[in-house]
Amino acid sequence: MSGPIQQQIHDTLVAGLAPSHLQVINESNNHNVPPGSESHFKLVVVADSFDGMRLIQRHREVNALLKPYLEGSVHALSMHTHTCDEWVAKGELVPDSPPCLGGS
Repeated sequence: MSGPIQQQIHDTLVAGLAPSHLQVINESNNHNVPPGSESHFKLVVVADSFDGMRLIQRHREVNALLKPYLEGSVHALSMHTHTCDEWVAKGELVPDSPPCLGGS
């Protein structure tokens, strides 16, 4: 982990979901923000609790846990939420993020 918000997001998701795999990736440096920003994140969350849940339900659960950050300094959040079986079937690979098209 590099910054306090990234660590807090990590800790919140560990406490709320007990994931078997979790990556909180700060992608702020790919955007038009000041150096050292913590405003754009990509999550990879693999949790048994996602079994039987539709994708929208998984995202709602993550959004609910991270509500204080989303209402504050986090501007963008990309989520990849998987069950353990889905994660293995995807080869346990984190998808690349598209390039930022906004800003100047």
